[in-house]
Amino acid sequence: MPGGRLTQPERQQIALGLADGLTYAEIARRLDRPTSTVTREVMRNGGPTTYRADQAHRATERRAHRRVPAAPRNPGTPAQPAQPHGRDAEAVHAYEELFTTVLIQSGTPKMMARVLTCLYTSDAGSLTASELVQRLQVSPASVSKAITFLESQDLVRRERDERRRERYVVDNDVWYQSMIASARGTAQLAEVARQGVGVLGSETPAAVRLENIARFVDFVSESITRAADQAREILHPRPAPTPGDSA
Repeated sequence: MPGGRLTQPERQQIALGLADGLTYAEIARRLDRPTSTVTREVMRNGGPTTYRADQAHRATERRAHRRVPAAPRNPGTPAQPAQPHGRDAEAVHAYEELFTTVLIQSGTPKMMARVLTCLYTSDAGSLTASELVQRLQVSPASVSKAITFLESQDLVRRERDERRRERYVVDNDVWYQSMIASARGTAQLAEVARQGVGVLGSETPAAVRLENIARFVDFVSESITRAADQAREILHPRPAPTPGDSA
């Protein structure tokens, strides 16, 4: 299997593979490279829809010229901790970049997407502010701003652990609450659309259009709520109360 940096012809093969709709794994097999190498290359250079071989090659050369040689490790300096469960650190990093890119493309701001990825890929499903700062290598203010936004979208919640530290949590209930919040926002749009019917006159073309919007949005909102309730009941049922529990 070839090692070292990707060559320009290899980057051109990646671009052609993306244009043909091939998966990262298939492109990697054709290049005899690890899938994580291809994934990281694409994510670092605009993602699958905007990847350009020549631009990626020039960007890599610029990064290589700017890179300062790392100082030799002090024999007394501890090595980086190994990934839990025997995971491939390179593959994990590439996957985190991929997940973050997908969140950004779906409309999540970049820092908020990075925080969500950290939380989703942590085994505990929760991290403290200091842990997020350490993992993301950003300022505490950036983490605080991201958490405030995510809380406003019901995508994370806060709780305190046994050491009274504040932790930010993503779990099944948070995802459910986020879907319900989305349905409430959609229902509010329907309500506002119907207010326009009275303002514009119920028989006018504009009012008819708004009423159709309201009906459509009502249907979608009710469907989201019903589906979220059903999914929660089937996939994540709450434990049955024990005989000693009070009502």
